[in-house]
Amino acid sequence: MSKKSTKLLDVIVIGAGASGMMAAITAARRGKSVAILERMNKPGKKILATGNGKCNFTNNNMDTSRFHGNIQLIQSVLDRFSKEDTLSFFHEIGIWPKEKNGYYYPNSGQAVSVVEAFNHELNRLHVPVYLEQEVLDLFPDKYGFRIKTVQTSYTCRNVIVASGLLAASKLGSDGSMFSVIKELGHRFVPVLPALCGFYAKGIQFSKVAGVRCDANLTLKIDGDTATTEHGELQLTDYGISGIPVFQISSPAVRALYEKKTVAVAIDFLPEISSEMLCTEFALRMERSKTEEKADRLLSGLLNQKLIPVLLKYAGIHPNEMLENITSERMERLSAGIHDCQVTLEKVRDFEFAQVCTGGIRTEEIDEKTLESRLLSGLYFAGEILDVDGICGGYNLQWAWSSGFVAGCSVS
Repeated sequence: MSKKSTKLLDVIVIGAGASGMMAAITAARRGKSVAILERMNKPGKKILATGNGKCNFTNNNMDTSRFHGNIQLIQSVLDRFSKEDTLSFFHEIGIWPKEKNGYYYPNSGQAVSVVEAFNHELNRLHVPVYLEQEVLDLFPDKYGFRIKTVQTSYTCRNVIVASGLLAASKLGSDGSMFSVIKELGHRFVPVLPALCGFYAKGIQFSKVAGVRCDANLTLKIDGDTATTEHGELQLTDYGISGIPVFQISSPAVRALYEKKTVAVAIDFLPEISSEMLCTEFALRMERSKTEEKADRLLSGLLNQKLIPVLLKYAGIHPNEMLENITSERMERLSAGIHDCQVTLEKVRDFEFAQVCTGGIRTEEIDEKTLESRLLSGLYFAGEILDVDGICGGYNLQWAWSSGFVAGCSVS
């Protein structure tokens, strides 16, 4: 976007994603000389993909229970730049917010509006964004820091690393900064995919691929209930996906990494109690003809593709005569529908993940400034830290808040 400068800058931000652009704008507004180095050929590529291209950028219900990580650090950062601060900032740069069920989007309904607004503000503040600048090395020198890229080198007094982790590497971060950061002495909590689906076994997933249904999901780790979510479950040929799966993904993937047994109990009819369902089965038996099959029990209650799979799960053949289904077997079918146990085998790859869990160990970071405790003048923002949120604008709020804190803190 701009010609490269040899001037000694107050701060260089590595990464032109959500947290990086926020950090750069914040520092520039405080009178600092700032530049951004970005590995990709355009800034804000991940922002364009958020919220199915609509950019759900924050949420009304913003509290630490929606995040995984160091709660004290998360609370400190959110206190410095809240949901209300985000709405005010977005309005200031030209984004009129639209709220729907507590979720905030740009009124345009387009994520590109957010990227354009950030680019406009960076241009207004004369912050250059140097594209296709993959960082090879970062080390302290007599001026502060020297950064070497494939093309050239830069010097600055402070560095803000906002390079992300490994999620959706085609849109941005690819982990190339990990070795650079480790050379500076920082350690990482293992980085794993999050907000993504899982390979699973327990039912014939190949026969229900494409089915979507409202369901309750209960995550069980080594047999103990960890959390419960409700929403639209997506059944795939490999296992389970959808928003409720994403919401339980962080503790689930961490448990899989630790070699624990991870299962999900699916309630396919959460609005109908077991007693009501058994009563309905009995009524259908009374109204049925002698030649009707067992699948008549679930017709109209569940997706047609799901019916034979759940019958089989309960030990009933779909073509079995309805008159042979005893009340005991109907109770077993009801139990299978309300408590269908599937075992999670592994998480999907990083390219399918919206974010990652894991990152730089937060005990090595000053919770008030996001400055490294190991190296003065080095700051971190966004996903690179061991903080991740559930779906609903929480990860972007973390990006805005942590970017703001880092941008405010550079000396």
